Amino acid sequence: MKYIFLTVFLISTAIHLYASKKEDTGLRNKSKPFILLSLLAFYVMATEDMSVLIVFALFFSWIGDLLLIHKGIKWFASGGTVFAISHMFFIAGYTRDISFKKIPVILIILLFLIFTGTVVYIFSKLKSHLPKPLFYPAFFYLLLNGAMNCFAILRFASMSTVAAVITALGAILFFVSDTFQFFVRFRRNSKLKTHFPIMLTYSVGELLIVLGLL
Repeated sequence: MKYIFLTVFLISTAIHLYASKKEDTGLRNKSKPFILLSLLAFYVMATEDMSVLIVFALFFSWIGDLLLIHKGIKWFASGGTVFAISHMFFIAGYTRDISFKKIPVILIILLFLIFTGTVVYIFSKLKSHLPKPLFYPAFFYLLLNGAMNCFAILRFASMSTVAAVITALGAILFFVSDTFQFFVRFRRNSKLKTHFPIMLTYSVGELLIVLGLL
């Protein structure tokens, strides 16, 4: 059964990416709800040690996807809020596998500086393009995504396994996807014109997170 859900994930993702490349909004909207829902089902069926925290993280990612189907600032803000909840569940899920005694303090400081600096740089490029009411919520949202990445990397530093590397790489792709999202939606002169790079990095990122956790 788990392979059926994985197949549904791969097919729906492929259809959605094709629709994104062709800018077929109708097909994009029809295929998008199946991506995270099938990935969530795959995780539940495949795991031998199911984490309720990860289930909720994937569930809220799915809800965020549904909200972002609709156009408008309110829908975008609502989707971002739900994705923020998803990131908090991912952080909680990663934390249970981290032995902080093994983590050098310098690594924590370095990760904080890298992701904070990256977010500040990204939003310096977006400042004149984002609606003013959305700027700081979006800024803190991407910081939260960065925090999720930090915990995924700390999990790897604590566990030192290939699986932990895979999850950390997935988290990084999630961060890249959200960055693309802001540029595609709000920066008109951006080289990123379609949702294809957003959904490619997002779908692969979420899949790698799950595969690493499994």
